[in-house]
Amino acid sequence: MREQTDQPMWRRSARCGTTSCIEVAKIGNLYLIRDSKEPDANPLSFTADEWTAFVHAIKADEFIF
Repeated sequence: MREQTDQPMWRRSARCGTTSCIEVAKIGNLYLIRDSKEPDANPLSFTADEWTAFVHAIKADEFIF
């Protein structure tokens, strides 16, 4: 079992082939998002409900690019 700390454990997609990736970490009930090119910048933070809504929207293809 991994020890609980206040330090984020940043993860990125295995499909990320460059240094320009979005990284995600979870601390408590907050989800943190950062740009891998600027790891020292303050990350964006989202509640569990906001994160869940975002993930559902992606899976439902609700974003138009």
